[in-house]
Amino acid sequence: MKAVEITKPGGPEVLVQTDRPEPIAGSGEVLIEVKAAGVNRPDVVQRLGLYPPPPGASDIPGLEVAGVVAAVGEGVTSVTLGDKVCALVPGGGYAELCTAPAATCVPMPEGLSFIEAAALPETYFTVWSNVFDRAGLSEGETFLVHGGSSGIGSTSIQLAKAFGATVITTAGSADKAEFCKSLGADLAINYRETDFEQAISDFTDGAGVNVVLDMVGGDYLQKNINILAPDGRHVSIAFLKGPAVEVNMMPVMLKRLVLTGSTLRPRDNAFKGAIAASLHEQVWPLLESGAVKPIIDTVLPLANASDAHQLMESSQHMGKIVLEV
Repeated sequence: MKAVEITKPGGPEVLVQTDRPEPIAGSGEVLIEVKAAGVNRPDVVQRLGLYPPPPGASDIPGLEVAGVVAAVGEGVTSVTLGDKVCALVPGGGYAELCTAPAATCVPMPEGLSFIEAAALPETYFTVWSNVFDRAGLSEGETFLVHGGSSGIGSTSIQLAKAFGATVITTAGSADKAEFCKSLGADLAINYRETDFEQAISDFTDGAGVNVVLDMVGGDYLQKNINILAPDGRHVSIAFLKGPAVEVNMMPVMLKRLVLTGSTLRPRDNAFKGAIAASLHEQVWPLLESGAVKPIIDTVLPLANASDAHQLMESSQHMGKIVLEV
């Protein structure tokens, strides 16, 4: 099969299409004929040599795919040959064939294309697990996500709004801020021109926000703590400005804040399968009705994975980048 491999740690140019042996579905797995694969920032970090795949996972990058089930491993009853699925995978997505745990396969939402479906698993699993399960965002609360024009951001805005939250986001340009508003954000702050801490304080009349989803880290952490409401929850899922930071913990104590975080890739299939079941039940109907939708910025052929990573690192995209196989 054709696949894109990381020839060595480095820039986008180290991604090279090559021939690899076809993978075989093991016990509890299915083999997917990949039609499209999503591109995510963890793929970039893996390419740089800073995010190795978990034990037993493919070294081929790619954490989400959509396609047709081509083979079924021992013990699999939830998925059958020929099913159209999208799946969260621990690696191997940039290829013509990819194995996936049956537990993390979800039927493709009715009305969506393979390209649209490939843009779902990584972002929707991540947002659901962190914003709704871990942080417990509830109807009527106020939610802040940084980087609202990213794949995670655009998903967070739509889902938080669909479940009745007031949504605030930050973005790096006026165009990106308007894009976020078009997805349902109640307030979109161009952080290059406006101090988001002050803007949020003004918008909420000093009440602050209940939940923050942060992918920035660094000096954003203290500002996030400052604008969290009493009993607020802060979830870290990435550190674009670095993981090491000194913070004043007094507001955490006085406001009874929860600071937490997670990584999804190393979690076991049972954990991911529970997220898949929740998404299928509670979010897939929203996708099928058009109430929420995957936002696709760019579609490139598999062989152009290096261009996809270059675009990802430029942060010029709004929504998801997808490789068509």
